[in-house]
Amino acid sequence: MYEKFYGLSEKPFHIVPNPHFLYLSAKHQHALTYLEYGIREGMGFILLTGEIGTGKTTLIRHMLNQIEAEIEVAVIFNTNVSANQLLSLILQEFELEADGADKARNLDRIYQFLIQKYAKRSRVLLIIDEAQNLSDEVLEEVRMLSNLQADDTLLLQIMLVGQPELKAKLKRPGLAQLTQRIAVNYHLMPLNREETGVYIASRLEKVGGDPELFSQEAIDEIYRASNGTPRSINLFCDSALVYGFADELQKIDKGIILQVLEDKGDFAWATEAETAKLLPAQGEAPGAEFAELVQRLATVERQVQEFRFQLSLQQDELEKHAEGFKDEIVRQLTVQLEQERKKSGKLLLEYGRVKERVKWLEGSSTLPAAAGPDAPHDGKPSVSEKKAKKTSWFSFRF
Repeated sequence: MYEKFYGLSEKPFHIVPNPHFLYLSAKHQHALTYLEYGIREGMGFILLTGEIGTGKTTLIRHMLNQIEAEIEVAVIFNTNVSANQLLSLILQEFELEADGADKARNLDRIYQFLIQKYAKRSRVLLIIDEAQNLSDEVLEEVRMLSNLQADDTLLLQIMLVGQPELKAKLKRPGLAQLTQRIAVNYHLMPLNREETGVYIASRLEKVGGDPELFSQEAIDEIYRASNGTPRSINLFCDSALVYGFADELQKIDKGIILQVLEDKGDFAWATEAETAKLLPAQGEAPGAEFAELVQRLATVERQVQEFRFQLSLQQDELEKHAEGFKDEIVRQLTVQLEQERKKSGKLLLEYGRVKERVKWLEGSSTLPAAAGPDAPHDGKPSVSEKKAKKTSWFSFRF
């Protein structure tokens, strides 16, 4: 509708994930690097989490376009299933026939399929999207699938993709064995203000549009309303282009965005007094404004949950660093202890030598005293001469 007016080859802000429009922010690039590393290095379990609409599925599809030619891939999107239903879905994705409710036979068919691929030196990857919906029982079944191996080589790599609840679920004690097998994990964060502007410009450029079609003030409002979530940015931008086309505007400014937000029910944080005005009186049905308040509170609650999740991630990182620091201290102390042992050995050796010398000196002091310096000689050395020799020998030894 508005494409021709703004000189666009197609709509730039699709809601459906499209790898062609992927904007690789620093966060998305890091996530892609982690995922590709985990796959190419043959890691057993890979974990990708992120809030709704942050671009997880788009990133996965982009990655698959790079690796599908060399790896056999199965992607599962329906995760509200039982353990045996999951096995059936996996068989279907690999174009194998499932054997009804016979779990043992289905497992054997998957294993035989993996063995065949291994014999052909072909790797197999299973991606489970929306994995936060998997029950503990199904997650345990997924862990059992990772046990399938030949010699020392894993036959199946598994990537779990889901919302932050997935990572919280994996911290449960009952899933500790699964969590311990996750070799690579990354949490995809929303875009910041600068990235939001670049993201919008990038999408417009890919369809031949003006990258500065949205004013900076308009982008400020879009970022505030979307919290940097790409899917929400797409919704606001698409609606803004419709509004701009209707008003025949060559530039999307702040006023258009505010109009879009108002029509979509986006409101700023209310004060306590304003909140009280929105509450329905006793016996009255809740109005539209009250419903909007509830929606706003739900948004704030999600943000709080995200902050808590990030705090948990930081705590995990600190614990990892603390473990590494502790190991380094132990190593340094071990080196110092070895050095001290060497020093102690040398001191003990010197102590033994000194002790022997002291004993020798004490023994020499019991000899008879000389008759005097002028005593006549009988051809034998005098006591003073003996002492002089002993002293000279001792000085030489010491």
